[in-house]
Amino acid sequence: MIGSDYTLELCNVFHSGQVEPGSFFQRLIGGVKTGVILKDVSFTTHSGEVTAILGSKGSGKRALLDVIARRVPAKGHILLEGVPLENEQFNSTCALVRHNTRLLPGLSVQQTLALSLTKISGYLKSSKVKQVMADLALSNVAHKCVTNLTKSEYRRLVIGVQLIRDPIILLLDEPTWDLDPLNTYLVISILSNAAKKYGTAIILTMEKPRSDVFPFLDRVVYLCLGDVVYAGPTRNLLDYFGSIGFPCPQLENPLMYYLCLSTVDRRSRERFIESNHQIAALVEKFKLEGQGIMQGNLHENNRIVNPNKIQLNYGKPGGMRVIWMLYLRLLASIFNLKKNGMKQMFMRLLALPIYFFILWIFYNEAKDYQRAFITKSGLIFNAMVGTYFISIMNTICLYSPYRTRYYQESQEGLYSGASLLLSWNLVSLPFSFLSTLASAAVIYPILSDISENLDFVYFALALWSCYVYAEQQAMAVMMFVKNGLIAGIVNIYITCIYIMLASGVLRSYKGFEEWLYYLTYITHTRYASIFMHRNVFKQPTFNILPYSDQENCTSTITNLIQTSSNLNTNSNANCRYASGRAFLTERFSSKNFNGDIFQSGDFDPEFNLGVSFAFSVGIMVFNKFLYLMPLPGYITDKFRE
Repeated sequence: MIGSDYTLELCNVFHSGQVEPGSFFQRLIGGVKTGVILKDVSFTTHSGEVTAILGSKGSGKRALLDVIARRVPAKGHILLEGVPLENEQFNSTCALVRHNTRLLPGLSVQQTLALSLTKISGYLKSSKVKQVMADLALSNVAHKCVTNLTKSEYRRLVIGVQLIRDPIILLLDEPTWDLDPLNTYLVISILSNAAKKYGTAIILTMEKPRSDVFPFLDRVVYLCLGDVVYAGPTRNLLDYFGSIGFPCPQLENPLMYYLCLSTVDRRSRERFIESNHQIAALVEKFKLEGQGIMQGNLHENNRIVNPNKIQLNYGKPGGMRVIWMLYLRLLASIFNLKKNGMKQMFMRLLALPIYFFILWIFYNEAKDYQRAFITKSGLIFNAMVGTYFISIMNTICLYSPYRTRYYQESQEGLYSGASLLLSWNLVSLPFSFLSTLASAAVIYPILSDISENLDFVYFALALWSCYVYAEQQAMAVMMFVKNGLIAGIVNIYITCIYIMLASGVLRSYKGFEEWLYYLTYITHTRYASIFMHRNVFKQPTFNILPYSDQENCTSTITNLIQTSSNLNTNSNANCRYASGRAFLTERFSSKNFNGDIFQSGDFDPEFNLGVSFAFSVGIMVFNKFLYLMPLPGYITDKFRE
């Protein structure tokens, strides 16, 4: 067990990785350019200290944080109290905060902290939330939505999400990036106070350090192209560089001056060569003379450590508690009067009924004539297609923030994709059921007698299975595709394929070759479409419908039945369908089918509704396993960037 006073040591750490960005195909086949990123990096830091890793872009700062966090493989030793720091131990006792961390947009500051995944709960957690908000100067914006925070407030909140869990080591990637001088000073001073108050070892990266943050940094590490130019206490910085012939000029910012000294000058070939030689000399000089400086400790009276630092809050909560907290996050982001909450409520509950109301406007005047066969089939088709597409649209718009947050938190080992999907489904399924039930109630009176309550409920259930299937399909695609527009196009393209193939509306099954007809059996659309059509056209209303008020089809269809001749040779070609049974036989039977389609096993209503839901439940289970699969780093990394 780690006590209140501890030491983190890096000894001769080397790390190799990708040094130039590559195309998707190059990364897929492993053809990207790689090289040594960190070269023999060593430094020490202690509890209660703030250590700054300084270097220009490409110097290896972020890679060093990833190595300490055990996110990438490395050679050398990373020791916490003399024991190798492994990934599992880091996830249970330490934290890494990237400057581009994304929080859930529908929550307030207080909700974000209160719904963070920690072991503590109840009064202890409520007290901790208030304490962290006070420490990070966030108390005055406690009820403000995270999307309305300033950059500085947002960064402090991201840090607070980790501080509330009392990490013993806190790594921060560019916490002051793109902040103005006043807020940069505020963030660094807050981190320094937190390090002293909680006894946390804080390691942060900075690309452009200001002189006013100098007093808050206990140690600095200068990196240049993966090499260490200096690593040790800040109070020894000026003496060390002065002793090797590089005194800092008066009125200069020492942090920035020595950063420029440790940066390759690329303005000309001559300067590039000269600066490379100078940096190589600095690296060798530090290896020879810097070991004593590296071991230099700060005075103990300057390090105030928390005697109760033994972990109480940090670590992974239990599985059911994780699911419960994720479930509460979803509910909190929906049930509020903020912009994001109202958007979610509208899309989940009203988007589909509004679309069905538009359908009602166009199909409301449909009467029970011969053209009702095509018209009502078209209404079923539009209802089914609209349910698919609106489900895809809602999922892509609403699921993206939770997916991004999942990819970030899963790096910390907090929960798996299966936990996220379970909590999402617990929230989404009731909303989608209510939405499809209300939508079905809008158009079902046009299709059939609404007094047939059970048939109406079955019709709504078939639509619900369409919604759930499309939602789960979109979530599966979004595991690999980050861009929402591209994910939407991919989903719509896939959906259009099985709609055109198996809906029975755009093209009759009788027109299919045998292999194409059997292909419809592996689509969700076949079973949902057949069920909804049978639900509507089984009615006695659809027996020998007239062509119009003046033109009756009774005699025409009777003659047709008696002679079994082609409709087009009949005296009245407008009277095409004798009944709903005849219409369904034409649209949904194979070209070799002979017999009563209602007696066919393929037309059994319980079977088709059951298979529709089997597809929806099946893709839910498939997604659970899909989100548990390990993915290549170049896929998961893009969701965290």
